Amino acid sequence: MARPHLLDALRDQVLLCDGGFGARIQGMTLDVERDFWGKENCTEVLILSRPDIVRDIHQGYFAAGADMVLTNTFGGSPITLGEFELEEKAFEINKLGVELAREAAESFADGRHRWVIGDIGPGTKLPSLGNIGYDALEQALVLQCRGLIAGGADALLTETNQDTLYIKAAVNAAKIAKAETGSDIPIFVQVTVETTGTLLVGPDISAAAAVVGALDVPLLGLNCATGPQEMAEHVRWLSQNWPGLISVQPNAGLPELVDGKTHYPLGAAELATWMERFVVEDGLNLIGGCCGTNNTHIAALDQLLRKLGGARARPAPTLRKPIWIPSVASLYTATPLRQENSYFSIGERCNANGSKAWRERQAAHDWDGCLAIAREQVAEGSNSLDVCTAFVGRDEMAEMGEVIRRFTSSVNSPLVIDSTETPVIEASLKLHGGKAIINSINFEEGEGAAHDRMKLAKKFGAAVIALTIDEVGMAKTAEDKLRIATRLVEFACDQYGLPQSDLMIDPLTFTIATGNEDDRKLGLWTLEGIRMIRERFPDIQIILGLSNISFGLNPAARHVLNSVFLDHAVKAGMTGAIVHVSKIKPLHQIPPEEVQVVEDLIFDRRREGYDPLQKVLEIFSGRKAADSVKKARAETVEGRLKDRIVDGDRKGLDDELADALAKGIAPLSIINDVLLDGMKVVGELFGAGKMQLPFVLQSAETMKAAVAYLEPFMEKVEGQEKGTIVLGTVKGDVHDIGKNLVDIILTNNGYKVVNLGIKVPLTEIVAAAKEHKANAIGMSGLLVKSTVVMRENLEEMSRQGVDVPVLLGGAALTRNYVEDDCVKAYACGRVAYARDAFDGLHLMDKVMGNGFDDYLAALQSKRKGKSKNEKRVLGTADPRGFAPVDVNYAQARRRRVAAESTTPQVPFWGARVMEAAPKALVPFINERSLYQFQWGFRKAGKSLEDFLGWAKQELRPVLKRMLALTEEQNILKPQAIYGYWKCAGQGNELVLFEEDGVTEACRFNLPRQPKEDGDCIADFVRDIADGPNHRDVIGLQVVTVGQKASDIARDWFEDNRYQDYLYLHGLSVEMAEAMAEYVHKRIRAEWGFAAEDERDIEKMLSQGYRGGRYSFGYPACPRLEDQEGLLKLLKAERIGVELSDEWQLHPEQSTSAIVLHHPRAKYFSV
Repeated sequence: MARPHLLDALRDQVLLCDGGFGARIQGMTLDVERDFWGKENCTEVLILSRPDIVRDIHQGYFAAGADMVLTNTFGGSPITLGEFELEEKAFEINKLGVELAREAAESFADGRHRWVIGDIGPGTKLPSLGNIGYDALEQALVLQCRGLIAGGADALLTETNQDTLYIKAAVNAAKIAKAETGSDIPIFVQVTVETTGTLLVGPDISAAAAVVGALDVPLLGLNCATGPQEMAEHVRWLSQNWPGLISVQPNAGLPELVDGKTHYPLGAAELATWMERFVVEDGLNLIGGCCGTNNTHIAALDQLLRKLGGARARPAPTLRKPIWIPSVASLYTATPLRQENSYFSIGERCNANGSKAWRERQAAHDWDGCLAIAREQVAEGSNSLDVCTAFVGRDEMAEMGEVIRRFTSSVNSPLVIDSTETPVIEASLKLHGGKAIINSINFEEGEGAAHDRMKLAKKFGAAVIALTIDEVGMAKTAEDKLRIATRLVEFACDQYGLPQSDLMIDPLTFTIATGNEDDRKLGLWTLEGIRMIRERFPDIQIILGLSNISFGLNPAARHVLNSVFLDHAVKAGMTGAIVHVSKIKPLHQIPPEEVQVVEDLIFDRRREGYDPLQKVLEIFSGRKAADSVKKARAETVEGRLKDRIVDGDRKGLDDELADALAKGIAPLSIINDVLLDGMKVVGELFGAGKMQLPFVLQSAETMKAAVAYLEPFMEKVEGQEKGTIVLGTVKGDVHDIGKNLVDIILTNNGYKVVNLGIKVPLTEIVAAAKEHKANAIGMSGLLVKSTVVMRENLEEMSRQGVDVPVLLGGAALTRNYVEDDCVKAYACGRVAYARDAFDGLHLMDKVMGNGFDDYLAALQSKRKGKSKNEKRVLGTADPRGFAPVDVNYAQARRRRVAAESTTPQVPFWGARVMEAAPKALVPFINERSLYQFQWGFRKAGKSLEDFLGWAKQELRPVLKRMLALTEEQNILKPQAIYGYWKCAGQGNELVLFEEDGVTEACRFNLPRQPKEDGDCIADFVRDIADGPNHRDVIGLQVVTVGQKASDIARDWFEDNRYQDYLYLHGLSVEMAEAMAEYVHKRIRAEWGFAAEDERDIEKMLSQGYRGGRYSFGYPACPRLEDQEGLLKLLKAERIGVELSDEWQLHPEQSTSAIVLHHPRAKYFSV
């Protein structure tokens, strides 16, 4: 029985592809000379030298249950083969590769349909990176596709794609080869999304889908780079958005380095569990494996599909209802052509015909200046950019190439390629990996040029602007606009198959400001034309070159007329406009009388004695257009310097300071009267939630630079500062970010700060306060234990008779604790709580303004009569938690709880060292924690969902920049040691044993919740009385990102790189946490239940998995000193982690934990 067409089969049933090929070869002992013909690592040569091996691997996958295999032609393009001097053999290798796979398929006599997919890998040269030109790439891939088709492939798959421009070349090559042979086999595309959430050259899944969708590809999928969990978000996106078929072929998890060897952690059963979710929930059509997967993985996937398919052995795909949003795309992301509550704006200023500023920069080859104009328009809100380099005497082709190359890589905006020359449009499309817009087609000289451009649009997957111009001329009446629009739709959509949503009709608009009778109704006719076209063709886009309507008026009048006309055009059904976004005003910002007269002009409401055109000329006579976007530059140098502090603008700062000095302003006066005034505004903006912490630090950097410039001009006089404070992180605590932020804000607001660093004993604090005649002391600490140290310090200071005002701050402190316990501990009572750095500033202002004691008195009077928590003291575990427990009660409860879980098998006993590339940890970064709690960005009235949406747009680029910086300078080195021990519970104690289950290795005494049936970690494992043969199992782990992260952060702080200091510190904290999550996931995988994890990573990071991870110092296991036993068992010194005298881990960004498998083992307080 003939095989059904593969597309029909995939629509009917979920089919199974094979697993990794290259890894299978690498696992064999082959001779480089004999088997590889001296061409090491070229697996494709085995098609010629060892066809038996290639055939056997294919047979193995078919025997495991695969419905199809990929040919061994991943590196089969002449370009890649050329690196092994095999380019002449490219056709032969690809043809034979298919034939070998077909032989393997036909070696089975069970009557099952088996398909062979011609495999096209991503090559080693990416066009978007400039490694290879488009034409050479397409030509090479045509040859590869010819070979695959000649061999009899059932489909062509371009996979592991990292570059959308490469995808265009591969798909077009396949179409050319198919057309030559009359083949009807389908073309499939799979992209590789890295852990960073994008393809290697930058596109996200929406950009990739926009490009692939425009190429008429029936199947889009994901393969390689990550395991299924990291793919889950992108699989869900495809399920909800992609209208075609979907495939997923993940790696067997993220590769890890364990004891020096690369290892893929995901077993066959776990891969099958994940793929079942995808098949059932996301409606996949094709599944399989990639790196790290083998016959056992494919056999498990076959069993999964048989289970779901019942008698048919393969299930029908789950019905999806995707919502495909017509879009265009930059290289990086897609932009919908229909903007919600707005219009699709095309920036008009990158045009040599319309912008003098652009023309001058283009003529001077000032490409950075051109980029600046583009970025400015994007910042102003343009959704895309019209690019035109045609001008008299210029080389349009060469200069368009210069611009398109730069804009593609450096501007995150879809491009409108605007030229009257078809070769220029074609050359531009060959440089651009996004989904562009061609500007334009029309029928002015018949259909010839329009045919050429439509071929380009279909080949490169572009949207098209079509002007309502025919052989007679430009359409002016509404009826003519509709007539030509109808012809354009029939031409572009019916004849060439362009989706109506990708056709952008421009019904043309003309100036209504000439005074000619013939021109008076042109605006009205355009609005009527828009309405008629919209009613006839609801799916197409309608755009206008908006500024034509006001040609001939002065700029002030043009801005108003453009704004009012735009509003009416949108209401009539227009979806986009070529426009200068910053010159468009919302109607409510235009005086009503101006709106009225402009509307009268548009709708030609002349009457006796009233001509709206004359009225417009009269109203706007002599008026200049206000630049509504750019902030007005202050007229005085003092005003400009103040603005620089507020804006954090250091460019040109020195010149401005020199001007101020030249004007005769004293350096000290510049600091105290001008710059500090700017910092005061910064503080007010921060306090009002209108300025985020990283931008405060940018202002502080500018302040610091200004002071450094002025210092040589100042005489150092004692007491120039507003006051002095001694700051320190208390003894036993290594966390200094909060204290350093206080230092930055106080220093840059005129105070002298004596920063004593971390782990500062009280004697040092008091001595420094006396030496520097400090007006106040600031103590900081992050640990709960530090709150106790602060209280004890205050008690000792009382005994010494110290009465200097004290400011306390830190994450573990509460206002109640400071204003109650700490005030009582300090005899003079002069203690205040500083919530953040600006709180510290305000308190110092009170100290120096003699208002501190009044402030404290007012606070205490407010507290009178308020209820207090007498049961618990901050920083001290509830003593009832450590009360003796009845061993029999604990045993009975433990057996009842332990019965709910079975003890998993472990792959080894003892500990192993593990490393991970920082890139592998990116999916495990808790972005909310990073942005809100480490970097200090506030929600500022947004809902959490809106805040996170905003953060993904605005802060992910900062995260990517910091990750690139840390990679470049090798700042983060994530390492871990993890392992397994036998264990049991006894009373409130968790006892760890060596492998024999008898020899005690370690023991932890843990608190029990002082309530009926209260939890204790020791209850989540089996009881000690069950004996050595029935021990439970526990995981231990310690992770670090290394000492260099802390060292570099300190260097940046000392170099006044405050913003980067904050970013690096926060990133290293969250990377250590991400490494802890990563290792914990590894443990769950080895215990066999990682596939039970929440598929959504954000939910998984909120304990969305079986079991729990407990770090010492937290409520359920509060004793930091217990880490000593844990680190000893793991031999943590192997990765440079050690414990200080105060039980703190060094390096600072390190964390340790015990890991339990019991489903009820979650966080709880005691």
